[in-house]
Amino acid sequence: MSTSRPHAIVIGSGFGGLAAAIRLGARGYQVTVLEQLDAPGGRAYVFRQDGFSFDAGPTIITAPFLLEDLWRLCHRRFSDDIELRALHPFYRIRFHDGTWLDCCDNDRDMQAQIDRMAPGDFAGYQEFLRASEAIFDVAFQQLAHKPFETWNDMLRLVPQLIKLKSYKNIHALVASYVQSPKLRFALSFHPLFVGGNPFTTTSIYGLIAFLERRWGVHFAMGGTGSLVNGMVNLIHGQGGAILYNTRVQTISTVGRRATGVVLSSGEKLDCDVVVSNADSAVTYRDLLPDASRRWTKAKLAKAHYSMSLFVWYFGTSKQFPDVLHHTILVGPRYRELLEDIFERKVLAEDFSLYLHRPTATDPSLAPLGCDAFYVLSPVPHLQSQTDWQAVAENYRRAIAKYLHETLLPGFEESIVTSRIMTPLDFRDRLSSPHGAAFGLAPSLLQSAWFRPHNRSEDIENLFLVGAGTHPGAGVPGVLSSARVLDTVVPDAKCFSRP
Repeated sequence: MSTSRPHAIVIGSGFGGLAAAIRLGARGYQVTVLEQLDAPGGRAYVFRQDGFSFDAGPTIITAPFLLEDLWRLCHRRFSDDIELRALHPFYRIRFHDGTWLDCCDNDRDMQAQIDRMAPGDFAGYQEFLRASEAIFDVAFQQLAHKPFETWNDMLRLVPQLIKLKSYKNIHALVASYVQSPKLRFALSFHPLFVGGNPFTTTSIYGLIAFLERRWGVHFAMGGTGSLVNGMVNLIHGQGGAILYNTRVQTISTVGRRATGVVLSSGEKLDCDVVVSNADSAVTYRDLLPDASRRWTKAKLAKAHYSMSLFVWYFGTSKQFPDVLHHTILVGPRYRELLEDIFERKVLAEDFSLYLHRPTATDPSLAPLGCDAFYVLSPVPHLQSQTDWQAVAENYRRAIAKYLHETLLPGFEESIVTSRIMTPLDFRDRLSSPHGAAFGLAPSLLQSAWFRPHNRSEDIENLFLVGAGTHPGAGVPGVLSSARVLDTVVPDAKCFSRP
């Protein structure tokens, strides 16, 4: 590098990798981001076809202050580059019997809906929100940005975790406050946004309810891809570089110290610091030479991984104004379906769906008079042995039939563009083990100190960000993983230059 600044290489340009690059650039590093795809974003990639723009993955922004902080580091105002639109309601939950609940931050509206759907549960709902705030104050404010590098870091938290009832799963915690099965779903399903089963994921994830209430649920005008492009521009403004269609084959090491990377082309790039935004299992299993280390191939093979996703993107030649921006369609089964997905690992005939209609908020994402959609179904990852090449089209048709019977009667007649994404794409395109959509599952024994650390336990000058490290998946989680780097990555001045 023709610079006197120390060089940092970031592998992958997902939200975690881009945020890491910005933070390192602000601390004086010359940063190079290496992305194997042809455009940035990772899971937040944007598909563009036939005049439609489809956000491939994340669509919900719940902690805008984490993004604003990145712009501040670059001496810019977030609002000058990005318009976040608050959504009211946050999303509609439509139950299988046709009843629905609009989740929002207005107590009067929530009480009216809960009194209609679950008489007597509003007081319990308010108590749960207070518990959610208490969890947020500890788990997010105090812990999400703290590295867990020693067992003592974990031990010091045990009294607080016990007080917060983190030994309970999130559904059990919610059930201790409200009686209605429908309201229990509405307050406990959030771990599915980060790859977890609400019946086994720690109640720490109860913090999401308060996070939504406190800062709202937002959509970035122009789509989530506008956030990705904004972060890319910040990196370029710092003098950093992003190389696309560039696959890392191995992380170079001398002894137990990372010294650079070797690309699939054979080219070697030297650096002072390596930050991997690749899946943590891929980082240790595929990118590092075989050596004695904590995250061995055998341990990674025994680890528990999140579920995967089936996603169908489609555009219509007409609009469906009665469909909200976010709709969750709950199928006939809840616990049993999740057992099929997470435990039995079988592809069930029924499903629950998340329907995204971004053109409800931003019509620019589709041609004039058209609508853009994606519908997402949680499914088992590839250890289920599902032959997706054989079943994908039939699964899509089953989803289409369900949408026709519920929210979108006759919509297939107006479809003008379509594409699908299956667990095979998560494995082959996004390099995710078993096609898991969110990396390691967010179970209690795969969280905090038990999760791959942000600073590698084995390799000096190697750091990890993204869904597979602390604190976990979801946009707030991966942005927070980059914030942890401020604590564990040495200052640029520690690397002297002649």
